[in-house]
Amino acid sequence: MNFKRIINCVETHDGEPMRVVTGGVGNIPGDSVYEMAEYLRLHDDSLRKFLLREPRGYPPLCCNILVPPRHPDAAAGFIIMEQVEYPMMSGGNTISVATVLLETGIIPMQEPYTEFNLEAPAGLIGIKAKCENGKVTEVTFRNVPAFALYTDAEIEVPHIGHGVSKVKVDVAWGGMFYAMADVRQFPWIELTPDMGREITRVSSLVLKAAQEQLPVAHPDYPGVGITISQLFGPTDDPRADIKNAVTVASGEVDFNNPATWIGALDRCPCGTGTCARMAAMYAKGELQLHETFRHQGLLEVVYKGQLVEETEIGGYRAVVPTIAGESWIYGFNNLVLDATDPFTEGFTMGDIWA
Repeated sequence: MNFKRIINCVETHDGEPMRVVTGGVGNIPGDSVYEMAEYLRLHDDSLRKFLLREPRGYPPLCCNILVPPRHPDAAAGFIIMEQVEYPMMSGGNTISVATVLLETGIIPMQEPYTEFNLEAPAGLIGIKAKCENGKVTEVTFRNVPAFALYTDAEIEVPHIGHGVSKVKVDVAWGGMFYAMADVRQFPWIELTPDMGREITRVSSLVLKAAQEQLPVAHPDYPGVGITISQLFGPTDDPRADIKNAVTVASGEVDFNNPATWIGALDRCPCGTGTCARMAAMYAKGELQLHETFRHQGLLEVVYKGQLVEETEIGGYRAVVPTIAGESWIYGFNNLVLDATDPFTEGFTMGDIWA
C-alpha cells in the first residue's frame, strides 16, 4: 500500500452527519483557532475538499478537525468545515465534538456532568455535558453573542413562482449570518422531508436575494456575509415551539442558472440557526431572557435554547444563547489518499451539487 495521506475520523450525527477528525492532519499554523482556520482557508483548502467532497463526502456532510487549543482556558480546539466555507461557529458540530472528546476518552468523563471549554474559531465555548453510563446524553453549550441586523425586511426574490415576488426576512448572527423567512409566505410548502427539493430551491433564491439586498458586517470577522438560509413555521408537535428547515449552500447561487437553485438540508435543528432565530425573536419581542425555546428540525429532532443574558458587540444589542442537544457516534473511519488517485481533492457532479 502506498498512501499519500491517512486521516483518522469519528463519524457522528444528530440527524446531520458530522465528521470529527482526531488525527493525521499535522500542525496547522496560527495563534488562535480562528487563525488556524484562516490558514487552511487561504493556504490549504485542499484538505477541506478532500474530507467533504466525493468519494469521501456528500453535500450534507460537515467536518471538524480537532486541534490543540490556543486559549489557556480551553481543553481542546476545533476547526469547522462545510461545503462552501469555514464557519466561525456551529452548534450541531460543537455537540458532536464534545461527544467524541468524552466518549473516546480524549477528555476524561465525569458523571453526572462534565464541564469544560472548547475553542472554536468564534472563541471560547462553554460545555456542560450530561453523562450516564459512559454515554453523553445531552450537551449544553454557551455560544458567542447573537444579534439581529434586520427584522421583517422585505426583499425582491425572482423565480419563486406561485405569484410570490416579495419576501419578508430576518437576518441575524448566531455564529453564521442567517436569512430567515416564515414558511407561511409560501403556502404550497410544508416543512417535511419529502418537500426537500422545493425547500432548497426557494431557500437558495431567498439566500441570493438577501446577499444582494441586505448588507451585513460582523465587527470581529471582516468579509463574512450571509451564507445560509432558514425557513421556519409553526408545528403541532407538543415537544416543540417552532419547526425549521435550514439549507446549507453547496455552491454559489446564480439567478440565471436554475441548476444552482439547490443546497443541502440540515438534518438537525441547527444550533447556530437556533441562536439566530432566538436573536431575531428577542429583537421583535417574541422571546424573553431565560425563556426556553424548543426548535425542531425536519427529522423531528429538537434542540432546547435559552437567552441567558444581554450584552453588546460592536455597537449591536446582542444576547448570549445556550443550546442543548444530543449526538451519536455511528462509526470510526480511516480516510486515505492512494498515491495514484488522480482526484486528490475529491470531486463534485451537477446531479446533487450546485
